Amino acid sequence: MLAKEFQNQYTYYDKDVETCSREALLDLQLDKLKKLLAHVWDSHGFYANKWKAAGLSNVKDIAGIGDFKKLPLTKKSEYVQDQAENPPYGTNLTYDIENYVRFHQTSGTTGKPLKWLDTTESWDNWARCWCFVYGGAGVTAADRIFFPFSFGPFVGFWSAFEGARKLGALAFPGGGQDTVTRINFILENKPTVICSTPSYALRLAEAALEMGIDLSKSSVQKTIHAGEPGASIPATKKKIETLWGAKCYDHHGMTETGAMSFTCNAGPQGVHLNESEFYFEILDPETGLDVPDGQEGELVVTNLGRWGMPVIRYRTGDKVKVNRNRCDCGRSFMRMEGGILGRVDDMLIVRGVNVFPSAIENIIRAYDQVSEFKVEVYKDKEMDELNLLLEIDQNVHSQEEIAKLIRTVKEDLKANLQIRVDIGHVPAGTLPRFEMKAKRVIRVEQPTKL
Repeated sequence: MLAKEFQNQYTYYDKDVETCSREALLDLQLDKLKKLLAHVWDSHGFYANKWKAAGLSNVKDIAGIGDFKKLPLTKKSEYVQDQAENPPYGTNLTYDIENYVRFHQTSGTTGKPLKWLDTTESWDNWARCWCFVYGGAGVTAADRIFFPFSFGPFVGFWSAFEGARKLGALAFPGGGQDTVTRINFILENKPTVICSTPSYALRLAEAALEMGIDLSKSSVQKTIHAGEPGASIPATKKKIETLWGAKCYDHHGMTETGAMSFTCNAGPQGVHLNESEFYFEILDPETGLDVPDGQEGELVVTNLGRWGMPVIRYRTGDKVKVNRNRCDCGRSFMRMEGGILGRVDDMLIVRGVNVFPSAIENIIRAYDQVSEFKVEVYKDKEMDELNLLLEIDQNVHSQEEIAKLIRTVKEDLKANLQIRVDIGHVPAGTLPRFEMKAKRVIRVEQPTKL
């Protein structure tokens, strides 16, 4: 039960587009696809070379959606290699360098950061995409939005900040502040919306309680999250909503693509994919063939309006399951059931069982006594094994209580994921907290012995 009262009416940024028929939506996408391809076909080094190598010589080869699938898929590693061979920005540039006004890069959590440039038009497209996110959450020009984010070269919530300007809402930057300062800023300036990673929302609430402050009684009515799948993980979402007394909304995007998805006020019906600004495909990661609705596949995306450094048939690595039926909110945009289910390359195989880190998090977050956790992945006889470290809340004092909690978590993991996991515990405040993307699953040579 949330501490504050909320209106559950359905809200939109561009209602006519968001609620149009699937047929009209496909016509809109095809028109934008043709304009995109006509614009970049002859003036673009990266894709011109890809398409020529695939035997495609003229934009007229792509007359419909079926023809669009003739274009080869693109992987992130290709962009990385292109920038390494053609520093600093590669050949995925539609215009001369003088036409670009924004520089950002990926977080670099999985390797060398990928650089990305935007023209004025491309950056405005990203801001427009964020307006759909705000529309789904019912955020308007009357709201006050706080961004507890470092505002460095990682794109993060830069685009959300720009989207707030486009929406006409008052935006508060939270760069250059520590957690305590940000909490006091919230109390003083009374924002109604917080944009952060799920992990940092939990950290802010945890730190506030340590200061004797209950953020569920603050002015914040909505929290919007990106960077991690937590806001679509039921247990994590529930924990955020309880601690903040606010409605929790999910969104996901990438530096390369922009803001692709958002949740609405229709309840747990999934995360809408913004089909007004993107063309999406759900493919089998092994065969590259279309996956039927309701089955899991890899999300492949084409950005229809960000022409400066376009992504065309881009393999995101996100594992999703979609539903194209009209949502209760009235939108015809397809929905990802359960949000991002995991990363194609993040799946762990533990004694023959496929396990995604998000499934582990959903179980652990259900235990209020666990403040934070870390999963160590290590090899034993050439097989992956897991060692789970739990940071136990300081209010749990007795060894008997701790032992019972560990035993219960073990049983829960075994019952729901069919895996046996070694579990140890560490004192309160031991494990790291994260402002940006959390890294709770790490590979180690030897597990921590406690």
